[in-house]
Amino acid sequence: MDATLVNPFIEGTLHILDTTAFVKVKPEPPFFKTDRKSLGDISGYLEISGDLTGSAAVSFSEKSILGIVSAMFGEDMTEINDDIKDAVGEISNMVAGHVTTKIAELGKKVKVKLKEIKMGQDALIPHMDGSKYILALPFRTTKGKVVIEVSYI
Repeated sequence: MDATLVNPFIEGTLHILDTTAFVKVKPEPPFFKTDRKSLGDISGYLEISGDLTGSAAVSFSEKSILGIVSAMFGEDMTEINDDIKDAVGEISNMVAGHVTTKIAELGKKVKVKLKEIKMGQDALIPHMDGSKYILALPFRTTKGKVVIEVSYI
């Protein structure tokens, strides 16, 4: 998998978490997933189309998303609710915009858009059929665990 097509997801996610919620992150070892099960309690599922076809997900543990959204809103969030779902959607949309721009700078026309919010650790992330690999990039943040998944056909 080409790192230049993965790095915009990492850069975008980390930049948005830092600027919106002042969250610092440490990478953990990446790995290839063997199933489509979510690696978090709530995930933003993104679709990639255009010159490249694929999908991505930004998944948060319950602890991390509650901490991130609490920092964003300036109030203590204690449960995953509609406000949290909306925040995951907004974070995912900002990541999608960043990735679209950065990949365009590489000379490729793509559209990255939020497809849906997936709830629960048993949720399936419907990466595109035909994708050879699903690269999982876990991060430990000051709020908890965040995992970015990227898959291209």
